[in-house]
Amino acid sequence: MEAIIKREAWNKGKLVGQKPPLKPKDIWAIRIYLQNAHAVRDLAMFNLAIDSKLRGCDLVSLRVRDVTHGSQVLPRAIVVQRKTQRPV
Repeated sequence: MEAIIKREAWNKGKLVGQKPPLKPKDIWAIRIYLQNAHAVRDLAMFNLAIDSKLRGCDLVSLRVRDVTHGSQVLPRAIVVQRKTQRPV
């Protein structure tokens, strides 16, 4: 006779599924925190993430050449989303 081992579910007591969106108050709190910490790179990445509404996988795959032309920063860049294959 085989003993049955009871295991707890991996998600027991954890918040799983879609998370509620950040409120504007929370976004500004994060921006102010990053400014006060002089975290320029993190602030730029956070602003890009919030303003572009890109998914995380698309955000981390961006390269400097995607948003610049030579030494000029493009006013608008077109990125094709990995999941939907739609331009943003």
